[in-house]
Amino acid sequence: MWMGIDLGTQSVRAVVAGDRGEILGSGSAPLAGRRDGVRHEQSPLDWWTAVCAASRQALRDCPAPRALAVCATSGTVLLGDRTGRPLTPGVMYDDGRAVTEAVTARTPPSWALPKVMWLLKEYGAGAGDGVRVMHQADLVLARLAGTPLPTDSSHALKTGYDLERDAWPHRRFGKLGLPDGLFPDVVRPGRRIGEVGRAAAEETAIPAGTLLVSGMTDGCAAQIASGSLTVGSWNSVLGTTLVLKGVTSSPVADRSGVVYNHRAPDGLWLPGGASGVGGGALTAAFPGVDPARMDASARAYEPARVVAYPLAAPGERFPFVAPGATGFLLGEPATDAEHWAALLTGVGLVERLCLDYLDLLGAQLYDRLTLTGGAVRSGYWSRLRADILGRPVYIPRYSEPALGMAVLAAYGARATTTLQGAAGRMVRLRHVLRPHPARTAWYTEPYLTLVDELERRGWLPGPVAAHARTRAQAQAS
Repeated sequence: MWMGIDLGTQSVRAVVAGDRGEILGSGSAPLAGRRDGVRHEQSPLDWWTAVCAASRQALRDCPAPRALAVCATSGTVLLGDRTGRPLTPGVMYDDGRAVTEAVTARTPPSWALPKVMWLLKEYGAGAGDGVRVMHQADLVLARLAGTPLPTDSSHALKTGYDLERDAWPHRRFGKLGLPDGLFPDVVRPGRRIGEVGRAAAEETAIPAGTLLVSGMTDGCAAQIASGSLTVGSWNSVLGTTLVLKGVTSSPVADRSGVVYNHRAPDGLWLPGGASGVGGGALTAAFPGVDPARMDASARAYEPARVVAYPLAAPGERFPFVAPGATGFLLGEPATDAEHWAALLTGVGLVERLCLDYLDLLGAQLYDRLTLTGGAVRSGYWSRLRADILGRPVYIPRYSEPALGMAVLAAYGARATTTLQGAAGRMVRLRHVLRPHPARTAWYTEPYLTLVDELERRGWLPGPVAAHARTRAQAQAS
């Protein structure tokens, strides 16, 4: 029995899975935060309360797990003391207050490193005061073990950890005024790092002595749960926004910083990027509608005459960086159904552009592509995306990040010798959707129209647009 815990933005989820991936217990508990303009904070104590509730629910009717791992949002950070007690709120991944620090650190504002710099200034703390950087998962693991544990290199990536050298860049940190003692010890994901203590066992119902395995970020956890772990395979997570992550034998170099690389427990690389397009644009345009009913109506508008760039909020970060980017429509929808069809199609077109950009960077792309996230509940949208991309897509039966952590826990407990082996046993496919060549041809023109418009607006770099056109022409021929 293996347990995974996922610390999300709106909830904590816990699952207990058997050796063949069967879900034997699950639980969830809501999370609330404080949003005020660009500020987004959550209480670390609320994370722990939610973990306790979700774990008790998951373990109510199933045997105890042998090991567990925890994933959390990437870029969320706080300061704690030497005992693991939180000293600040948790500054969430999308908190926008560290803009000045991001310029100094030369990282995107969404990364944790500039947030650490901001927290130190805001709260007047330093390493000499016994202060330590903690990631969201670190707080929960410290409470489970009763003592601080090493962080994992996946959560540490956006705090500036050098994955190629497996070390904190202390020389760089010194130039930023960040002392060596501020940062925790780091291990790779999938390592045994401790056990659940007696105090935590009473609160969570997780038995004392349960093995704790170092985890990964939620995006990497979703990739593990998809089963896409061979070189050249990719997972596309579509929910409020769109995230693509893949597996390559070496890091994908990208001077623009659009694509960044995590590292898998076995040493392979997990490049990826996150776009602002996604289901959030549909919710914003059509609040409260029945998606299934809108999907049924949209079928009459395939392909839609209107080309959409369905950005849910201002700013884009993949497959290009454009802080001033906003969503748009080229053309006027005749009906709500056509508008809905244009938004669905637009997400698929941007997804195709993301893959074209990865191809331009030299990423290995041509193994299995899985689709996960809330959008896969729409069979119509998944089929539409397969047609737009012109390649088969695989839909796992159960692909939540919490399952990915259960798989990682099994690997860390040495139930299998490889992470791929653990996923092969525990991840099951629901079905495969294959593109229809005639329908794929329909989307060449709207794709090129979108590429042209993004370039005209100055958001999409010319070399990326040119590569997208070349690939579209090759596919059409």
